[in-house]
Amino acid sequence: MSYNQKSFHINRGCMRIYHSNNFRSGRKIIFENEPCLIESSEFVKPGKGQSFVRVKLRKLLTKQLIEKTFKSTDSLEIADIIEYTLSYLYNDGRFWYFINNNTFEELSVDEKIIGVHKKWLLEQDTCIVTLWNNQPISITPN
Repeated sequence: MSYNQKSFHINRGCMRIYHSNNFRSGRKIIFENEPCLIESSEFVKPGKGQSFVRVKLRKLLTKQLIEKTFKSTDSLEIADIIEYTLSYLYNDGRFWYFINNNTFEELSVDEKIIGVHKKWLLEQDTCIVTLWNNQPISITPN
């Protein structure tokens, strides 16, 4: 990595969790050791038996959609996800370089993560770069 780790670091104190009754659309959690986005959740309280939550999760690394049912007593770890708005600078064939216009720090992103967007990126284009545990996992051009 060619960026300053300190500026993109989150204090990881103790593990933070969401209980299943707090699952909401847009929240990011860790499920099966992968970061996931909660796309929808439905709390169900049957007339008989324990309540549960039906959830649709999108894995952020593979884009796979999963439907899962959790008991009302279940909980999941909050994902260490940060999104930055960065400007595209240049590429050297393997890495694509972005800059934070507020702090002027650079971030290099592997070509594999850029994916199909590399055809359309122009210098100074603004992108949202998503980091998980301080590693870039996706970019979305604005």
